[in-house]
Amino acid sequence: MVQPRAACSRKAAAGAFASVALAWPAGAWAAALPDGAALGPHWALPFAGILLSIAVIPLFAPAFWHRHFGKVAALWAIAFLAPFAYAFGAAAAALALAHAFVAEYIPFIVLLTALYTIAGGICVRGNLHGSPRVNTAMLALGTALASIMGTTGAAMLLIRPLLRANDNRRHVVHVFVFFIFLVANVGGSLSPLGDPPLFLGFLNGVGFFWTTRHLALPMLFVTAVLLTVFYALDAYFYKRPGEERAPGLDPSPDSLGIVIEGKRNFGLLALAIALVLMSGLWKPGIVFDVAGAHLALQDVVRDTALAVLTLVSLAITPRTARTGNAFNWAPIEEVAKLFAAIFVTIAPVVMMLKAGERGAFASVLHVVTDTQGRPIDAMYFWATGILSSFLDNAPTYLVFFNLMGGDARVLMDTGASTLVAISAGAVFMGANSYIGNAPNFMVKAIAESRGVRMPSFFGYLGWSGAVLIPVFLLTTWLFF
Repeated sequence: MVQPRAACSRKAAAGAFASVALAWPAGAWAAALPDGAALGPHWALPFAGILLSIAVIPLFAPAFWHRHFGKVAALWAIAFLAPFAYAFGAAAAALALAHAFVAEYIPFIVLLTALYTIAGGICVRGNLHGSPRVNTAMLALGTALASIMGTTGAAMLLIRPLLRANDNRRHVVHVFVFFIFLVANVGGSLSPLGDPPLFLGFLNGVGFFWTTRHLALPMLFVTAVLLTVFYALDAYFYKRPGEERAPGLDPSPDSLGIVIEGKRNFGLLALAIALVLMSGLWKPGIVFDVAGAHLALQDVVRDTALAVLTLVSLAITPRTARTGNAFNWAPIEEVAKLFAAIFVTIAPVVMMLKAGERGAFASVLHVVTDTQGRPIDAMYFWATGILSSFLDNAPTYLVFFNLMGGDARVLMDTGASTLVAISAGAVFMGANSYIGNAPNFMVKAIAESRGVRMPSFFGYLGWSGAVLIPVFLLTTWLFF
C-alpha cells in the first residue's frame, strides 16, 4: 500500500500544481504553441534525459532510483518547462502542460490504473504440474488475455500460477523469459487495451479494431513461432534426468483443481472494455476547452466511468484475493510519476516531428524514407523497435506516429502499412530488453522473489538476441 509520506508528497505536488494554475494569467490559456520548425534539437534533451534516466539509473544506482525516481522525473519536466516559458512565454508553456496532461496523460493513466486494479483483484489459486504442454498452454492463454486486460494485467494474473506450477523443476529461467516475450509484450498487440503505445494511438484517433485487423497476422505468426520454440526448449529440459525434485521437496504440491477468487472483476473488466470501445464509436461532437486543451465528452464519460470501476473493484474484491496476488500500488505509482514527465518533455519533440522537412529531425525522416520521400516500412519497424527496446515503447510510438504526420485518418488509409510497422515495432520489440516495457521488470522482480535466478540485463539481451531478433527478421521479410 502507498505509504503516508508518499501520499502527503503527492498531495503537496497536486496543491502546488493547482496554485500555479490558479496564479497563471487569465490570458495564458489563449496562447498558441510555437511552430516546430522554430525549435532546435536541444529542446529534445529533457525528453532524452528522462528516458536515459529510466534506462540507466536503475542499473547502476537501484536504491537511489527506488527512493527518488519521482524527483528525477520532476526535474526533467522542469528542465523543459522553465526554459520553454522563458523562450516562448508562460502562456505557451501553460498550454503545452495542459495539452500533455488533459489530452494524453490523464486518459492514459486512468486506463492503466483501472486495468491494473481490476486484474489485481483476480487471484488464481491452486497448482498445476509444469509440464511442457501445461506451460505452453499457460503462455498461450496469457498471450490471448494480454490484448483484453493489458500486458500488465495478464502478466500479473498468471505469473504466480506459472511460478507455482514450475517450482518443482530445476531449469525454469526460460519459462519466464518467454513469458516476458509473449505475455508482457507480443500478446498486447491486438487492441488499444493491450499495450500503452496502442492506447496512445487510439487517443490520437486510430480506430479501436484497426489494430486487431491489421496486426493479427504478424502477431499470430510471431506468437506461433515463439510458442513452438518454447515447447521444444521446455521439452528438452523436462526430459533431462533429475529435472524434477522429489515430491517431498515440492514447495507447492499439485492440486486437483484451480480456484479463481475475485470473479466479479471479470464483469468490471468487460465494462472497462465497453467504455473504451464506446469512446471510439460514440462521437456526440461536444468538446470542452480545459486550460486551452480540447476534451471531448465521450472521453470525459470514459475516464470518469473507469475511475468509478477502479473504486468499485477495490470495494467488492475480497481482501484475500489481493493478498494472494501481493497487490500493491508501487508499480502504478512509478508509472504515473515517470509518464507524467515523459508526456510533458515529449511535447517539443512532437512539435519538431510535425514540422517534417522544416524541423530539426528532418535527418530522421530521411533514414526511414526513400529518395521519393515514401516511407520504408521495414525501416519504420526496426527504428521504432530498436528505440522501444532501450527507451520505452509508448513515447517511441508517439515519436514515429508524429514523424508520419500524426494524422490518424491518413495513417489508417494510405499510410496503413507504415502504421502497422510502427505499431508492431513498438509492441513486439518492447520485449528485447527489461526496460522496453513496464511489465518486463515486474515479472523479473516477482520471479526473483520466488527464487528464480533471472538473467542479468545483458544476459536477457543474449536471450532476446538469440530468439527474438531472428524471428523479427523473418517477420520483416514476410510482412514489411
